[in-house]
Amino acid sequence: MRVDILTIFPEMFDSVLNASILGRAREQGLLDIRCTDIRPYSTLKHKNTDDYPFGGGAGMVMLAQPIMDAMADVTGENFRGRRIYLGPRGRTLTSALARELAQEERLVLLCGHYEGVDQRALDLCVDEEISIGDYILTGGELAAMVLVDCVARFVPGVLGSAESPEEESFSDGLLEYPQYTRPREIGGLAVPEVLLNGDHAKIRAWRRLESLKATRRFRPDLLEKASLTEKERRLLEDM
Repeated sequence: MRVDILTIFPEMFDSVLNASILGRAREQGLLDIRCTDIRPYSTLKHKNTDDYPFGGGAGMVMLAQPIMDAMADVTGENFRGRRIYLGPRGRTLTSALARELAQEERLVLLCGHYEGVDQRALDLCVDEEISIGDYILTGGELAAMVLVDCVARFVPGVLGSAESPEEESFSDGLLEYPQYTRPREIGGLAVPEVLLNGDHAKIRAWRRLESLKATRRFRPDLLEKASLTEKERRLLEDM
């Protein structure tokens, strides 16, 4: 999968994209992630990428022209993929949406900054908007990093195990069950015995129950949309 990121601060991405799982995926050729600086595309003398908003108001607005030219250069004539603007009006990023985006050949992510982006650039250069949550960031760069990391986990081979992304929080609408590793006891707390007996059926049942408990305790709102059996619904009512 190829991901292009259009930004006025490409240096923000170096450490994130070159470390850990994303770094290894790039080295292995599973992810082709490229950052494009929007500034050189500006036709203004000082390579400005922002200006005062028509109608007045606080802050600056990103110019349409540099964005439009950068997008045209990156996508070319036969682009096949999705052009995404990281903004608060978009649909919220979820595991289901990340899985959907991971099926694309290419993604182009536009990072806004300042008070926003000239609407004409969004109308002409963007297929959809995606938000990572109901809060304000100083720019779209951090949101783009979150989206890339989230989507990458569903690209085959990136995690090294096809089961890994499906066993984590939100993959089936529930929070993840508790995890343990060595030693078997620390601080007076022991690993649950069921995880030590090698009975995989009992382990799966325990993990499902613990996921239900965790979701009910920390995010009960998720249970409304979760895919639950009648037995599990009755179990939740009894808790």
